[in-house]
Amino acid sequence: MDLIQRLVGRHVAEGRGDRACYIDPDLGDVRYAQLYQAARCYAAALRDSGVRSGTRGLVISEDSVATVAAVLGMWWHGCIPVPVNPMLRESEITFIAKDCAAGLVHLDVPAKKEAVLRNELAAVNYIDGGRVRAALRSGTPADIGGTDDAGEPAELSAHEEILLQYTSGSTGTPKGVRSCPAGIEAVLAGFGSILDLSPDDSVLSTAKLSFSYGLGNSLLFPLAAGARAVLIGGAVDQYVVAAQLRRHRPTVLCSVPRVYARLLDLAAEGSAVALDSVRLAVSAAEHLPTELSERFTETFGVPLVNALGTTEVGHVALVTRPPRPEPGSVGYPVPGVTVTVRDGAGAVLPDGSRGRLHVASASIALGYLDRPEATRRTFADGGVYTNDIVYRTAEGDIRHLCRTDDMLNLGGFKISPTEIESVLRKTDGLADCAVVAEIDRDGLEQAVAYAVPREGVDGDDLRRAIMVSLRTHLALFQRPTRVEVLSQLPVNLNGKLTRFKLRTHKER
Repeated sequence: MDLIQRLVGRHVAEGRGDRACYIDPDLGDVRYAQLYQAARCYAAALRDSGVRSGTRGLVISEDSVATVAAVLGMWWHGCIPVPVNPMLRESEITFIAKDCAAGLVHLDVPAKKEAVLRNELAAVNYIDGGRVRAALRSGTPADIGGTDDAGEPAELSAHEEILLQYTSGSTGTPKGVRSCPAGIEAVLAGFGSILDLSPDDSVLSTAKLSFSYGLGNSLLFPLAAGARAVLIGGAVDQYVVAAQLRRHRPTVLCSVPRVYARLLDLAAEGSAVALDSVRLAVSAAEHLPTELSERFTETFGVPLVNALGTTEVGHVALVTRPPRPEPGSVGYPVPGVTVTVRDGAGAVLPDGSRGRLHVASASIALGYLDRPEATRRTFADGGVYTNDIVYRTAEGDIRHLCRTDDMLNLGGFKISPTEIESVLRKTDGLADCAVVAEIDRDGLEQAVAYAVPREGVDGDDLRRAIMVSLRTHLALFQRPTRVEVLSQLPVNLNGKLTRFKLRTHKER
């Protein structure tokens, strides 16, 4: 299987090499022919440096065409890219490097961090991402190093490891997820068919290339379709997204619920949010509240679909059907995916029963790197358990309740935090919220609500309003024992809520 031909080479061979494939934050428009040449020269530099096929290579860089060239160049040479978010702490990057026994590093970070990382990762080969970017700017990709003749792209077997992506660590220590070409092809045929990109489309993703969600949105799907992607360097917030929307007029927007909520806030403040070019917006990485989805669609006239996927699944496995998904729905399986709801013993449960979500698909990863027990638990029964608690309706769509490690056990009653959060979200003045379980001084599990007020709303007033709402809409056993007000909720680098950090939060 030739990923280079699948994603880039065929467009050049069929006369579309002059079409733009990326809008780079520094370089502007980059053409398919330029990207193809950069990947080839990158592969030649690896070969001439003595890097062996099969070597795992960290890609530590912000989103840019140089980063994409690094991933494609490693695939061309038969290496295994390991995308790493440069905003991770040096200790976290060192952990990943040691865990995967990296023999190569593509490094494109500020000078101070680069010096620290070169000291920490002294025993590996380096490719300077700045040099790759300079070669692209000058129009002479051969300046990346070596010659410009890398030979033919490596022939890959369908089920060999070709990509290693580390889980986001939203629930603790990250694990390396091993993906293969057949899995990538299944992702393209699955959620890729839902996106239905054409060469006229332009994709803007707030999720970075270092995450599974972002790699699909900004590399796999647009390149496979001959489309264009807009890359964002650095931190992403609603102001950055609004500026990119206004400047580049994308047709597809892929983000997370919190970004969509902040775009609504901007609109409510009177700021222009240019979404008239967008035909489809996708929300993933955590559950999208129905009220937020409806408000977004009503305000901007853009269908916002809720999607559920994991790194282990490859990308998105379930997606809602626009324009108005049912409350709590994460939708229906994408093509090529089979989902079931199962009990703790792995038995399939009937419609309406709560249980663990199990996904079977050719997109499923090969397993975790050097984690046999974790692989055995997660990659089981012919597919993968996503750790989501769900149920299936008689109509066939899947309704999300919570994650397995988030389920509350309150006095013997099993309660989903999502059920409580749906009540909290109806409180005037609330910007964001989360409910987690904490152990009290008697060793009993209690629910604690964390609330973020909208700008200008007093925290004590919000707390009192929440308490009234809880007493009005929830039974006594469902009510949190404590409501805390925070300026913001902790999220990981992909904007996903890190509930485990809330569980260790100390009441002040």
